[in-house]
Amino acid sequence: MPEDPFSPDLDRIDRNIMRALQKDARMANSDLAQLVNVSAATCHRRTQRLIEQKYITFVRAQIAPASVGLGTLVMVGVVLDRSTPESFSEFEETVAGMKEVLDCNLVAGDFDYLLKIRTRDMEGFNLLHSRKLITLPGVRQIRTFFVLKEVKDNAPLAF
Repeated sequence: MPEDPFSPDLDRIDRNIMRALQKDARMANSDLAQLVNVSAATCHRRTQRLIEQKYITFVRAQIAPASVGLGTLVMVGVVLDRSTPESFSEFEETVAGMKEVLDCNLVAGDFDYLLKIRTRDMEGFNLLHSRKLITLPGVRQIRTFFVLKEVKDNAPLAF
């Protein structure tokens, strides 16, 4: 029998609460309680515990990027000139402060980092590239990929 991938602190009800909130975090507690088949008070207590124990780390609205002038999605592969803890740390600290960078992941393969960036348009990205990206500390190479179509974005975790 396969090992249970879930924490022993999580039971079926906790997992159902988390699944439901992934789909609709605005769901009223009473509706959530009914969906997972517990009382509203029990549901509230469990949800608070899931938040306190960091199973649920953040709840936010998902904004349509084009509606706020950020319709261009760009993936950027970055290769650093050195593979030292200091160069990684300096790069990560700088990127963490860039509002245009939505995601930054240290990866294995052809790049050291993969960045997910949103800008107004190609011209906006060109400005970002020339003013910030090429000046990032320790960068040897940048490869840019303009996303033509978002097929699947920010899907709920499957558990």
